Amino acid sequence: MINHAIGAAGVVSQQCKTVVDQYGQTILDLLLSETQPKKICSQIGLCTFDGTRGVSMGIESVVDKENAKLSNGVGDAACSACEMAVVWIQSQLRQNMTQERILNYVNELCERLPSPMGESAVDCAQLSTMPTVSLTIGGKVFDLAPEEYVLKVGEGPVAQCISGFIALDVAPPRGPLWILGDVFMGKYHTVFDFGNEQVGFAEAA
Repeated sequence: MINHAIGAAGVVSQQCKTVVDQYGQTILDLLLSETQPKKICSQIGLCTFDGTRGVSMGIESVVDKENAKLSNGVGDAACSACEMAVVWIQSQLRQNMTQERILNYVNELCERLPSPMGESAVDCAQLSTMPTVSLTIGGKVFDLAPEEYVLKVGEGPVAQCISGFIALDVAPPRGPLWILGDVFMGKYHTVFDFGNEQVGFAEAA
């Protein structure tokens, strides 16, 4: 898979690992001090709390009808990742695992999480060292540089880099299937000749 080759990880997986790296030890300590598991994520500020359970259960967004503004609900990725981590860590504590082993195990679980839409993220700091991706179509090679296949959103420490490649599993005989979307057509002018069932490519100006 291309995303694996360029060092991209699933967006959900990356968010989970970030939560475990930053808050895993705190979650472990709170569980060991017998804090109620359902209150931990609100205590560390990743979820809001309504007194009985995390509000993230079921609220996806909030609309301010007067100002017609949509705000993300607390059911965001960090809150969900925190809630998963609490359950996983609690389960491992019951098995008397060492703290180091527990955190390593939870990180391994994070790596296995799929992204619902197939999106993958890359480390923005690694952009300059990422490979050029070359697609060979009709005997001609079409190169895409990292800056062309990675979408950078934001600047500085809050910047996120999203791979332009999305996994598309289509089983034979219809697959494998490749869709050349924005990433490819951003660099290469594409002409579709439906009458002759041909596609032509040229460097975009």
